[in-house]
Amino acid sequence: MKGNQPTLVDLLRTASSHQEVGLRILDRAERASWYPWPRVYERARELCGGLQRLGIVPGDRVALVFPTSIEFIDAFFAVTLAGALPVPLYPPVRLARLEEYSARTARMLSAVSPKLVLADERVRRLLGPAVRDAAPDYGCRTLRSLNREPEISMALAGDDLGLIQFSSGTTVDPKPVALSHRAVVSQAIALNNHWPDAPDHLHSGVSWLPLYHDMGLIGCVITALERPGTMTLIPPEVFLTRPAVWLRAISRYRATVSVAPNFGYGLCTEKIRDDELEGVDLSSWVVGLNGAEPVVPRVVRQFQKRFGSWGLRPETLTPVYGLSEAALAVTFSSIDRPFASRMFDREALSRDGIAVESSDGIEIASAGRPIDGFEVRIVDGCRVDLAESRIGRILVRGPSLMDGYYGRPDDTREVLQGGWLDTGDLGFLFRGDLYLTGRAKDVLILRGRSHSPTEAEAATDRVEGVRTGCAVAVSWLPEGADGEIMALLVEAAREVPESEFSGIAEGCRAAVRAATGLTADVVEIVPPGTLPRTSSGKLRRQEALRRHLRGELSPPSPVTPLRLAGAMLRSSLAMPRTAGESDG
Repeated sequence: MKGNQPTLVDLLRTASSHQEVGLRILDRAERASWYPWPRVYERARELCGGLQRLGIVPGDRVALVFPTSIEFIDAFFAVTLAGALPVPLYPPVRLARLEEYSARTARMLSAVSPKLVLADERVRRLLGPAVRDAAPDYGCRTLRSLNREPEISMALAGDDLGLIQFSSGTTVDPKPVALSHRAVVSQAIALNNHWPDAPDHLHSGVSWLPLYHDMGLIGCVITALERPGTMTLIPPEVFLTRPAVWLRAISRYRATVSVAPNFGYGLCTEKIRDDELEGVDLSSWVVGLNGAEPVVPRVVRQFQKRFGSWGLRPETLTPVYGLSEAALAVTFSSIDRPFASRMFDREALSRDGIAVESSDGIEIASAGRPIDGFEVRIVDGCRVDLAESRIGRILVRGPSLMDGYYGRPDDTREVLQGGWLDTGDLGFLFRGDLYLTGRAKDVLILRGRSHSPTEAEAATDRVEGVRTGCAVAVSWLPEGADGEIMALLVEAAREVPESEFSGIAEGCRAAVRAATGLTADVVEIVPPGTLPRTSSGKLRRQEALRRHLRGELSPPSPVTPLRLAGAMLRSSLAMPRTAGESDG
């Protein structure tokens, strides 16, 4: 290591002396496969040698397209050992949107010009068009096609780039966030320093978050590597269909730390039956992080109440704030007391941009205070600091900020100036805590006043027939109109027939008016799966608006065996062939 800045390779080598901890990966039947850190290291070393023999050298980009699996872990650490840059990309999880997936993946590949794409054998069958357009030198290969031989050790420094992860792309196309080894490791250290002492001085975690996402990769796997500790991984598709698997794993493996976005807690509250939790004990769970999307206080309270009977502590759920460009976390709320929220006057927030406490206003959860090494500022459009309680843009500074957007110096200069990152988020400080009000590009502008879309969207969850967490509120100025109008685009639950859509629309309009005082000029109820999402599942409000205005907001076509076979055939024909490569 150089200058006392450990690299990811240093962490892996250190962890390889700890046989008693490592990664546990569950399958659909909740059967566990165990990989202690020494085994993870040896598997990566052998695969690294194969990459080096192929021609991969330090600085090359290698895209990784895998589901949650040991193969992703093998590929990630092998590429890292080779001094190359792993670029995790999401696999095609929405098969009904394959054309959209291919176009989006091709753009991400083109943004980083990878030398090689490594993919799961099944996923590879669908990557032909994207790989053809990106034309990597060494094509698209499976791990099985690579030789297994000893690595050639590479000398790496903390300031060398170690990872490219794409931003979520809620308002624009995902951008390639370039993170140094120093940034990733310092983030892991800051997170591990934040946990309270475990009874046996060793934390264990459970995660169902995808490994191509910073919360799943850096927040879970890399923190377990830095401890070193144990992390239990659940494929996200398993959680989404059977959320009780998550809580059973926390209980079975006595996990102390776990993390989920707000919708995950809501899904558990809504879908888990009591009989699925027989014998479950959640008393070991010390920190349950809630981040990556707006925290809805009502959802947090419902989760606390619903699972308190199984030993869940009131102080476990912990709202946090972070973003890809900071390698994950920026602020944490307190981990030794229940989450905090306050009511703020809606009129003062929207009209004056000032937070004034009120007994019947809008409730916002505190995102807490900066973690070790981070600072937060609230500024106006000229980057002038605002007084406490004033809403403005959130700037952050800290040791795990990105070096920049890979290959995009102009985009980097837009957001990174003088060591401060413009997050694109809006919020305010109140009594030292950070409160978020939304993304700057997603703010509802109605009659000259600013409103957060989150409260309106959350209000629709209470309407019967609505798919929970699947609504977007957007505003725009139609040509020739006197002022902006507001639209609600809401997905119906799966079992609801289209004949009931008009009644649901009226229910949504009434619920939003009661909750916020706002009137939705347009309410459109759409079939499930219609609204566009990011790779991490976040709704893309502005893209939904664009499709609505173009008349292109339509549900995906059903996935039939014949349609899937056709897609695989077209992909196979499009996949370029490289010497030594096979279909795996």
